[in-house]
Amino acid sequence: MSHTPHIDSAELQSLVEVDRVHRRCYSDPDIFELEMKNIFEKTWQYCGHESQIPKPGDYYTFQIGRQPMVMVRGEPSASHPEGAISVLYNRCPHRGVQVCGSRAGNAGDKLTCPYHAWRFHYDGSLESVPLEKGYRDTRFDRNSPEFQMTKAEASDSYRGFIFARLAEGPNLLDWMGPAKIAIDDMCDRSPVGKVEVVFPSNRVVQRSNWKFFMENQIDAVHPSVTHMSTGQAAAEVERKIQRQTGEKPLHYHMLSAFTTPFEKWDTLVNTGYPYGHIVFSGYMGLRPTDPDTRAHEAVLEQAYGKAKMEEYLDRNIHHVLLYPAVSIQSPLQQLRVLRPVAADRTLSEIWHFRLVGAPEAIYRRALWYFNLVNSPATLINADDLENWQRGQKGLSASGSDWVSFHRDYGRDKDDGSVLESTNGCSEAPMRSQFRAWLKFMTVNH
Repeated sequence: MSHTPHIDSAELQSLVEVDRVHRRCYSDPDIFELEMKNIFEKTWQYCGHESQIPKPGDYYTFQIGRQPMVMVRGEPSASHPEGAISVLYNRCPHRGVQVCGSRAGNAGDKLTCPYHAWRFHYDGSLESVPLEKGYRDTRFDRNSPEFQMTKAEASDSYRGFIFARLAEGPNLLDWMGPAKIAIDDMCDRSPVGKVEVVFPSNRVVQRSNWKFFMENQIDAVHPSVTHMSTGQAAAEVERKIQRQTGEKPLHYHMLSAFTTPFEKWDTLVNTGYPYGHIVFSGYMGLRPTDPDTRAHEAVLEQAYGKAKMEEYLDRNIHHVLLYPAVSIQSPLQQLRVLRPVAADRTLSEIWHFRLVGAPEAIYRRALWYFNLVNSPATLINADDLENWQRGQKGLSASGSDWVSFHRDYGRDKDDGSVLESTNGCSEAPMRSQFRAWLKFMTVNH
């Protein structure tokens, strides 16, 4: 059971300086509980994709902060021909039992509590109560919000990606801002502008604080250090195959790319935005010249015209973070979302998407990447998990109380709102994320 920590705004301010942060930000359970309350339960959070729940009654359960939630597909209607999607607290208003007990499934004709059979429409409104006559002359009122499944404060979708927030705040598009380019980049690679989720997702429990993941995704120094052994081994095999056949298989390059030297990474650009989002550009705009790519180009050109096809495929985005919990690699249709569990435990879901209408080979290419780089079994993921766990343990050791974000401090472009790195290896994106972190943690605190 969570509790409300007694940490005042001045104490929080003292933990974050312009070029370093206190190690308590990663390890203090009280700070973690405040993060759940002030960040995760107050900002837009990713729920899932509409293709996860295609039929009426389909549902998917997940956490927002400490809150158990469920998204449910409704019946078709004039205003929502495919069925409206509702995001609800997964709790029966009678005795508090979770109505949907599995990770995913179909609720049948109604959402039905397994304890006392209270039944709800797919939008959470009360449909029926057993022995309702027993509630005569009591406070029970079937029309009162108290006796419905409670909806999230707001829910919305952008190109099929569903988000919800549990408190007042900006609308979804204003919150995403320029970072919505990640979703556009993914969907625009489909000739019909749509993607669909591929089951199952990979789920990993990281023995580390959630911020290790969010910093790692836009850390341009670690790839050629952490993943050196994997990258070099793949590069050797890649060169051998090239000598023998004259070709380099693309799936080997997905791993050999981790041998990219620091100098190349330093030419890239990280841009941080006010809500903590990061756009990492200048690398991995995957557009080889093989027959599969040319076939994809032809499909897109037929759908959009040559100019739009070139615009869409020439975007050069490596990673985009939607703070605090989503990482999107749009050129390869990968999305990761975090569900923090404790100060030193984080559940991550890794989702892979199919471009609707694109050639099968393009799907297979992205599937290679999903399995080679983003699955729990890959050496790349294992390298990262090991480092984050070591980081979590190391922060408990005696020594300096501070985590350093000094690299290139003072050399980046900063207008007080947007922070853009001059060098790709700058720690500007970490500084930008903590600037947002401090604002979220201290507003109305």
